[in-house]
Parts: sequence; structure tokens; C-alpha cells
Amino acid sequence: MRPDIRILSEEEIKEKLKDFPEWKFENDKISKEFKFEDFMDCLAFIVRLAPFCEMNDHHPDVHVFYSKILFELQRFDVGGKVTDMDFKTAEEIERLYKIQKG
Repeated sequence: MRPDIRILSEEEIKEKLKDFPEWKFENDKISKEFKFEDFMDCLAFIVRLAPFCEMNDHHPDVHVFYSKILFELQRFDVGGKVTDMDFKTAEEIERLYKIQKG
């Protein structure tokens, strides 16, 4: 595990989720579904998010449907637990979504 990544306790996760509306914690991951115009809008969003994920070596599970994306975040290199990096990634997803939706 990278030294700059910290596994969060369930209490810490629940506390942090207060700042992330509609994100859920289940099965050792945080998740949220985002709605888009259509399939191409979904793909464009993922393309905008990809450089952040690659730069931070944090790659969420991404489930693409016609007009929505479900993101599931956890770190596999720490046994599938939620870390501070998951919340950093969730924050970037939210930031980019607000920009895309105007």
C-alpha cells in the first residue's frame, strides 16, 4: 500500500459521507449513480475523469448504462477497503459532474 493512502474506519466513512449527498456505503465501497443525457454524454464524462484516475493511481469501478453511470469506489490493493483516496476521487467526480451539467 502507498504510504499516502489511509484505510478509513466505518465511523470515519459515515462521517465523511455527510459531505457527499447521495453517496452510499455498502459492501466495503462507496457508490453513487449519476444521470446524463445519453450514452455519448456518459462516455465523455468518463474520458474527462480518466486523467485524474490515472494520475492518482485510483481507478473506480464504472458501470455505464445508456444515460447513467454508477461509480463504486474502494482500494483493491488494501483488501477492498474504503480509503481517503476514494473520497478524493468522489470529490473529483462531483466537481466534474457539476461542470458538465453547468
